[in-house]
Amino acid sequence: MRPRVKICGITNLEDALAAVRAGADALGFVFYEKSPRFVTPEAAAKIAAKIPPFVERVGLFVNEEPKTVDAICEEAGMGLAQIHFEVDERYLKALKTKALPVVRAKSPEDVHRFSGRFRLVDAYCEAYGGMGKRLNLAWFEGADCERIVIAGGLRPDNVAEVLPYGFYGVDVSSGVEAARGKKEAAKMEAFVGAVKGGM
Repeated sequence: MRPRVKICGITNLEDALAAVRAGADALGFVFYEKSPRFVTPEAAAKIAAKIPPFVERVGLFVNEEPKTVDAICEEAGMGLAQIHFEVDERYLKALKTKALPVVRAKSPEDVHRFSGRFRLVDAYCEAYGGMGKRLNLAWFEGADCERIVIAGGLRPDNVAEVLPYGFYGVDVSSGVEAARGKKEAAKMEAFVGAVKGGM
C-alpha cells in the first residue's frame, strides 16, 4: 500500500485546496507562533471548514499544555494533534484529541520511541520543523515502519527513496513551497504523484 501524504504548513485556503486537488490525505496547520508557517486558530478554522470530507486536518503544537492543545483543536476544527516536542505517555493520555507524537531523531535508537503508537519521525534540529534536514534511512532497517510517518527534507525528486521502507505516511512542508509559508501547486502535484504513482 502506498503511504498517505500529509502536506504541512498550510496558511491559506488557496494552498489548502490545491493540496487537496493534488491528492493530499492530510493537511497540517502550525499553531506555533515562532514558525513562519504559523496560522491562528481562527484562520485555520475558516480554511478547515472548506476542506472536503475524508481529508484529515492536523494541528501542530510546540510546548503547549494538553488543555490548550484540546481547546485549539476544537476551535480550529482539527481532528488530530501533532505533538512536536518532548512528551511522555502521561502527556499523550491527558489529551482528549487524538495525538500523533513526533520523534525528533538524533540516533538510530530514537526511531523506536513510541513504537506502540503511530508517530512521526523527523530529523532533529534546534528549530521546530520545516528545516529540510534529512534522516539517515539506514536507521529504519528492521524497524516497524507501518506505524511511522517520515518527515525531514522530502521533496518531489527524492521521496521515492523512502517508499521501499513501507512507511505509513510521508510528511512534507518546505519541499513543496514557493516561499516560506506559500505552497507551489506544481510541486505538491509532483510530490503526491511520486508517492502514489498516479493511483
